[in-house]
Amino acid sequence: MAAEILDHGTRVLTGPGAGFGSDALLLARFARPRVGEAALDLCSGCGIVALCWHDEGHRGPCAAVELDAAASALCAQAVAENGPAAAHITPVCADLRAFCQAGPERGRFDFAACNPPYFRGGPPSPDARRAAARHEGACTLDDVAACAARALRFGGRFALCHRPADLARVCAALCAAGLEPKRLAVFGGGAPRRPPRPCAGTGRSAHSRGRAVRRGAPKMRRRPRTKNMPNRRRGIDADPILWYNPYG
Repeated sequence: MAAEILDHGTRVLTGPGAGFGSDALLLARFARPRVGEAALDLCSGCGIVALCWHDEGHRGPCAAVELDAAASALCAQAVAENGPAAAHITPVCADLRAFCQAGPERGRFDFAACNPPYFRGGPPSPDARRAAARHEGACTLDDVAACAARALRFGGRFALCHRPADLARVCAALCAAGLEPKRLAVFGGGAPRRPPRPCAGTGRSAHSRGRAVRRGAPKMRRRPRTKNMPNRRRGIDADPILWYNPYG
């Protein structure tokens, strides 16, 4: 087990099969819940997104939903080590396909985010935990969209990180679940091979971040493409997209 310290002192615990990369940090900073809003971190892993929000001042109730028991336990330990101020984060070890099916959790969240498994093809990792975190299987894009739609109140907001190559599939899944895509930002890890095309990433490690609104009217805006700026532990700016105001 290792500890990472975020910009304002919040501790994040990681372990084998329960780490995080720049995509999780970009998602956490692409769009954040307001200070007192009820927030939901789906596919939470070690709790990095929920803990980033906490580090930036979020103090509303926050559920961090993760299927892997060991990763969820790391999140719970990190919450405890960060003291009473982090007690608003509740690690939930659960299958998101069964989360918010009924009861008081349904429709209670103002904001949700997810950094889901991206891949459908190719050989999965021989490590079962890594394979589950990277390949759709126990968690498909449709499962994620359906869970977010159940959990969010009317007008609630959902932020998602995914591959630009799957943009059409992402938009279709969100719309089918009643989550209208509203904003799109594309990030790439290096210089593009050719000028960026609208709504698509170029370069070898491009990612897209989108925000949707439950039962919103059709209209989507795209932010200019920018380079990835991973977390401080990898030697690059720890505040990569502060130029983007998700509520502006």
